[in-house]
Amino acid sequence: MVAVKYRARAAVTILLALLLGISFGCASKVPKTREGVTQSGKKRAKSKATQRPYVINGITYYPIPSAVGYVERGLASWYGEPFHGRKTSNGETYNMYGDTAAHKTLPMDTMLLVKNLENGRSTVVRINDRGPFVQERIIDLTYTKAKALGVVGKGTAKVEIVALGAQEPEEAPAVAVAPPAAGKPAQLAKPKAKPKKAPPIPDFDKGNFYVQVGAFVKIENARTLAKAFAKRGRDVIIQQYPAAGMNLYRVMIFASNSLAKAKQYEQQMKNEGFRYALLLAR
Repeated sequence: MVAVKYRARAAVTILLALLLGISFGCASKVPKTREGVTQSGKKRAKSKATQRPYVINGITYYPIPSAVGYVERGLASWYGEPFHGRKTSNGETYNMYGDTAAHKTLPMDTMLLVKNLENGRSTVVRINDRGPFVQERIIDLTYTKAKALGVVGKGTAKVEIVALGAQEPEEAPAVAVAPPAAGKPAQLAKPKAKPKKAPPIPDFDKGNFYVQVGAFVKIENARTLAKAFAKRGRDVIIQQYPAAGMNLYRVMIFASNSLAKAKQYEQQMKNEGFRYALLLAR
């Protein structure tokens, strides 16, 4: 009788131990997360490959997040063979007879007004590639666009580029062309693509214009440069923006409320050794 009670108690003890082990084991488990996915199940935003910093000939280029207010002057060139038919930086196939262009830092699909300052001709292009990586050159055009601007013969020309916005695809709704026959679905006409219109040219004559003189991974470096300009009596801001999964800090000096004066200050910064000084509007 005693042996039976002992066995019963032992069985109960073992059962309780197993239950406690199971409960503690479950409580100690932590939900696992996949790379790039938060515990809430939402995917982390990834920057586009064309927006990540890249290095060419030992120089690091930092694509800017927005082209709003972008104005720049410099040399335009063009490229044809042997690049015709190859892949551009955004994955498209390069067409030297198309309406595209290459720029070092502007976001892809930015629409630009390009004006030849030597003959007054203008045209509109869309950015889909990176380059040109030659000093003083700011944009590479297709053969067709270079011809329209009168650049083909000389090879280069002094131009001004003004950001107009980003190209967005237009969709037309499908329309039924005839009432459906009995028991048959309606036939839909293939939507006609709407003609693309060049966006209106904004007025950039007045505004708050800044010149970017540097972009840094470490904020300490940005602060050092900002303090140097502050000692010279300039209004300085440090702007943080994400790129390639990290934060960059760019130092921006207030230039003027006048576009003409701001361009003069941009050139002054380049003359002082800031080769990649960049005029921006806020």
